[in-house]
Amino acid sequence: MKKLLLGLLFFTSMQWSYAQTSTPNTKSKSDQKTEQKLLDLSKQKWQWMADKNVDKLASLFDDKSKFVHMSGTWKKDEELEIIKTGSIWYKNAKVHDAAVEIFEKTAIVWNRITLEAIVRGNEAVTEFTVTEIYQKQGKNWKLLGLTFSSVRDTHQIKK
Repeated sequence: MKKLLLGLLFFTSMQWSYAQTSTPNTKSKSDQKTEQKLLDLSKQKWQWMADKNVDKLASLFDDKSKFVHMSGTWKKDEELEIIKTGSIWYKNAKVHDAAVEIFEKTAIVWNRITLEAIVRGNEAVTEFTVTEIYQKQGKNWKLLGLTFSSVRDTHQIKK
């Protein structure tokens, strides 16, 4: 009986010791702050698109950025012209879910959104997961790519 109790005590103490040393991978305060900054920047971008604020967007978009839509792929100047003229008016992007991954100076932001837009004069409400790729350039983050993926409203972003 003594041996059983000692064995059980030893086993329990080993489990407790292991639990103390194997903490889950937690993000540093700096990483959390950077992630929040990127989420805020992404949200601001949606507002600038709704407001057709091409000056703010021009400074956010990298000169080599690409935009993938349901009807095609184009570069920065074309995207800004589409927004400026209202060919596509991003009236409102309701963000349901978002996630960020940071890889040194590159970050990917995923947004699950319901987009209310006017596309070539036609009103459209569409569910998308939008993938945004950012790169840290100096002190600022620049958008390198933005891709709209049509999804069901039950789609979830895995975090």
